[in-house]
Amino acid sequence: MKFETPAAANPIDQMKVVGRPLDRIDGPLKTTGRAPYAYERHDAVANQAYGHVLGAGIAKGRVVAMHTEAARALPGVLAIVTTLDMPQLPKGKMNTAFLFGGAEIQHYHQAIAVVVAERFEQARDAAALIRVEYAREEGRFDLAAEGHAAQPVDSDGEAGSAAEADDRVGDFEGAFAQAEVTLDETYTTPDESHAMMEPHATIAAWEGGRLTIWTSTQMVAWWRRDLAITLGLKPEDVRVDSPYVGGGFGGKLFLRADAVLAALGARAAGRPVKLALARPQVANNTTHRPATIQRIRIGAGRDGRITAIAHESLSGDLPEGQPETAVAQTKLLYAGANRLTAMRLAVLDLPEGNSMRAPGEAPGMMALEIAMDEMAERLGIDPVEFRILNDTQVDPADAGRSFSQRQLVRCLREGAERFGWARRNPVPGQWREGRWLRGMGMAAGFRNNLVVTSGARVRLGADGIVTVETDMTDIGTGSYTIIAQTAAEMMGVGLDRVRVRLGDSDFPVSAGSGGQFGGNSATAGVYAACVKLREAVAQRLGFNAADATFGEGEVRSGNRRVALAEAAARQELVAEDRIEFGDLSKRFQQSTFAGHFVEVAVDAFTGETRLRRMLAVCAAGRILNPKTARSQVIGAMTMGVGAALMEELHVDKRHGFFVNHDLAGYEVPVHADIPRQEVVFLDEADPVSSPMKAKGVGELGLCGVGAAVANAIYNATGVRVRDYPVTLDKLLEGLPDVT
Repeated sequence: MKFETPAAANPIDQMKVVGRPLDRIDGPLKTTGRAPYAYERHDAVANQAYGHVLGAGIAKGRVVAMHTEAARALPGVLAIVTTLDMPQLPKGKMNTAFLFGGAEIQHYHQAIAVVVAERFEQARDAAALIRVEYAREEGRFDLAAEGHAAQPVDSDGEAGSAAEADDRVGDFEGAFAQAEVTLDETYTTPDESHAMMEPHATIAAWEGGRLTIWTSTQMVAWWRRDLAITLGLKPEDVRVDSPYVGGGFGGKLFLRADAVLAALGARAAGRPVKLALARPQVANNTTHRPATIQRIRIGAGRDGRITAIAHESLSGDLPEGQPETAVAQTKLLYAGANRLTAMRLAVLDLPEGNSMRAPGEAPGMMALEIAMDEMAERLGIDPVEFRILNDTQVDPADAGRSFSQRQLVRCLREGAERFGWARRNPVPGQWREGRWLRGMGMAAGFRNNLVVTSGARVRLGADGIVTVETDMTDIGTGSYTIIAQTAAEMMGVGLDRVRVRLGDSDFPVSAGSGGQFGGNSATAGVYAACVKLREAVAQRLGFNAADATFGEGEVRSGNRRVALAEAAARQELVAEDRIEFGDLSKRFQQSTFAGHFVEVAVDAFTGETRLRRMLAVCAAGRILNPKTARSQVIGAMTMGVGAALMEELHVDKRHGFFVNHDLAGYEVPVHADIPRQEVVFLDEADPVSSPMKAKGVGELGLCGVGAAVANAIYNATGVRVRDYPVTLDKLLEGLPDVT
């Protein structure tokens, strides 16, 4: 099915199942421990051995020799494969770092060996006995120090954000020089870890020349393709199975070393191998959100209208990497005739920097929305009103290109009213409650809506059960449920009459989970397959497909009613299709919007920050399931708290690795850190987006939250921190005197 014109009325508009706040159908399996995650697939294949990965102990250089004699002599050891046993393996299409093979070391904890043994402890202990000789080289580990050599680099947007390295509209420099009120500040965000609950894990088994992996991935088709490239196989000889994923946040978008090493270990040992990366390897061997240094300049008239805006960002990555697209939202969020955005990429010898939830907008809005707060204060305008004053209904760079839907103003107004924003004291440090300094902050939320070709297969059995098959993944987002809701709505049956099978590369290729494109695109693919199945049902039952309606387990036309199951009484009906999107995204700007509001309390003696309340008002198209969508938004809000207050990978700039590479040293929010969270979805359906008239929402909930927290802290204390995270040591010196 080609989607080339805005969606007209269709069966999804009935909203009998879609749009309802239904429980996740996979919930009972997960809460009772019956959902099989990658490392727990004991049923998948017999006689599994254990693998353990050895990571490089240097960040830059070469492996000169590897001494494995002591390791091989340990009881239970079945095989050892070292990086010197083979030339450097080809990179998959989506990889920046090489995953294995050859002597070159690109980053700390790069995989250099895998040990296979009968038991996990044997594999781990043997890996520790491997003695490695290195030729260490000088590395580049300091983003600020390497900024002078940074180059302009475009981002292709494969994983969710695209931007040109340099983009100009009008005459920024001239307009900024003439502006009545200006701001010119620099903001920094640190390296961050995905820190998902489930580490990267794979079970691999060979049957002749055919490889099957049971793994934890967000993108089944990408992994199948890139694993075939890396191992020199035909894609059809690789099967990837990933029905349940315990979190990813972008860290499992791209093929990682666990899958490659499990496959190599299984081939060497001649039996299936299960392998999970240790937590320090998750931080240093896989990907992370790269640090940024961002300069923002805003010029405005005294009436508050922006006349000039510039956003420049510096980030770092390995050679052939891509920049963090922190300027993406600044191209579209606020009006202003004269504009400049620029990205520079420094080459660093740190682990690969790549997509993490809301790549680009998450760190970019952490800077932009503080800058907007600072500018509002300089102008003497309320921060909410300043943003509303500079709203735009068209692409600021192309007045002829309108937004498909843009309800940012309504998000801000409704959020301000619900939150009691009018009670906020605009003078910082004035609201006291005993030892606590209290304050309110807000920020706009923005994330582009992306759509990706997505396919599905739908079956109707003689028992009337509708089964959906697609390689779409569920990373905790509720994919099983919204896909089931889509099929139920389209085929006119209850949710209990739908079965959903996900995450298998033998199924049709879907959008996968990432970039906030998964839910909308995948359900649109199911919609397309169901349209074909409806046509097949109507034909078999002798109905005119255009006149037939589906509901309550029946097919109806005029006075005739037939049970849906009758269509498959003699033979199962199967339909397969995919949604292919035309150029609507070029003709209309498709984006999602939010208003984030936060109240904090800061201890006047210690600088400790405690959140009191959080609110997000979101405009993100049709909400397919308000319950699962709310879960996504409050999870994103929680990540925003972490980014604002505590999350930071500390770089050892001498040796080039992340020091706090476990969940003891890398702090993330826990339940006690998070207050009452309220989420409001505006009533919206966007026919330009897809037949579902939905958009993504899972990343929107993160974009802007960090700045809202930082702005609230400033309102509470009068201390403006521009370097994330806003830890108490950055507040203490500037806190007001306690009387």
